[in-house]
Amino acid sequence: MIHLDLKRLMSYLGALAVAASVTFLPVAPAQAQTRTLPDFTDLVEQVGPSVVNIRTLEKASARSATGGSGGMDEEMLEFFRRFGVPIPNMPNGPRQAPRPNRPQAPSDEEAQPRGVGSGFILTADGFVMTNAHVVEGADEVLVTLTDKREYKAKIIGFDKRSDVAVVKIEATGLPAIKVGDVSRLKVGEWVMAIGSPFGLENTVTAGIVSAKQRDTGDYLPFIQTDVAINPGNSGGPLINMRGEVVGINSQIYSRSGGFMGISFAIPMDEAVRVSDQLRATGRVSRGRIGVQIDQVTKDVAESIGLGKPQGALVRGVESGSPAEKAGVEAGDIITKFDGKAIEKSTDLPRLVGNVKPGTKSTLTVFRRGGAKELSVVIAEIEPDKVVAKKTPDREEKPKASAAAQVLGLTVSELTDAQKKELKIKGGVKVDAATEGAARAGVREGDVIVAIANVEVASVKEFDAAVAKIDKTKNVNMLFRRGEWAQYALIRPAR
Repeated sequence: MIHLDLKRLMSYLGALAVAASVTFLPVAPAQAQTRTLPDFTDLVEQVGPSVVNIRTLEKASARSATGGSGGMDEEMLEFFRRFGVPIPNMPNGPRQAPRPNRPQAPSDEEAQPRGVGSGFILTADGFVMTNAHVVEGADEVLVTLTDKREYKAKIIGFDKRSDVAVVKIEATGLPAIKVGDVSRLKVGEWVMAIGSPFGLENTVTAGIVSAKQRDTGDYLPFIQTDVAINPGNSGGPLINMRGEVVGINSQIYSRSGGFMGISFAIPMDEAVRVSDQLRATGRVSRGRIGVQIDQVTKDVAESIGLGKPQGALVRGVESGSPAEKAGVEAGDIITKFDGKAIEKSTDLPRLVGNVKPGTKSTLTVFRRGGAKELSVVIAEIEPDKVVAKKTPDREEKPKASAAAQVLGLTVSELTDAQKKELKIKGGVKVDAATEGAARAGVREGDVIVAIANVEVASVKEFDAAVAKIDKTKNVNMLFRRGEWAQYALIRPAR
């Protein structure tokens, strides 16, 4: 018995040993713990010499008689200018004491300090990239290298839409930056910034990529980071762990004017595209097709059979524009441009803007339940034009029809003059909107061009379409208000 018990005990202990070995052998957490925090010293040595300090000057005649700034230095002036804070006028207020190793303010006849920013060397022969807002309006631009050499720079060009500028200094053999591949950049990846916040040159800060494709403008899907960026960092490089520049630090989100953990950088692929045009011609040429667009909401997408909310809703088409010539209509939803999907409405101007004017492109539009391809020739963006106010229509109002009271609408025929003015073939005019129509935002004077995905050219066609709608569900209606088109979802009266 004892012998058998010992054998069982030894067998039991052996099983425990096997179980223990199986349980504790995989030590994945230990492997994860071997990761260390990044060391940026090599990156600073590698990229640091390519980063420059940029100071801008303006002539005294451009400043107010009292100095305009109340004695503030250039770093604080740039702070107020960049982040939209009004510049205080303090002619009798305390003046800031001169900083050590800084020259006293020049006389009124000389150029006066205007602002301070950062930049980086784009090519070895002296092209420097920075932000447009850093150099815009400057009479002189001074570029200081890390070895303290200072050059007067010539502004080659700047583009306010993308906030990219290129200046040129007369020097050769300069340490140019290496451009990185923005498509390889990942959220959570470590990045570093070098710049001159508040004039403190060669300041290094680091953080991670917080988000990509962050929309804050028509033409730029910004890189969002938590890298500390402050006034004076503008125009400096955002650098990945391979020592490549992936963005230009441009903006911050702030309620106080100081850094709050959210910074935005211009993607380098967009910046290079702009800089190439600036270096070639001194200006940026962008494409346009002449449409006013809006987002597609979930409710609208479901009601018209689009499925998910995607694409750009065409609210208006400019007269004589490439879009009008291509057959684009108000109410269309542009879902693709040259085969590229339009996920958000802001994708469209970005894609079109990157196309060279004169290029023939393809639009895929969703119109009344089906997809259609249109060919369009891209035009060039022109300065905004002031649209003349149209004279009101004084013609006698046609007799109204109350056949669509189920939607809270009273409609009437359009006159030939109204059709010509709106550049449409047909539709019905809203003479009164109550109940469901009023709650949906429809009002007197609007022109209905389609209901429940059915185009209507007259009151008769409108009444026929209304008679066929499912009165237990919301009905989608496309209408025009002046030159703008939009959808409304109306709940029928029961």
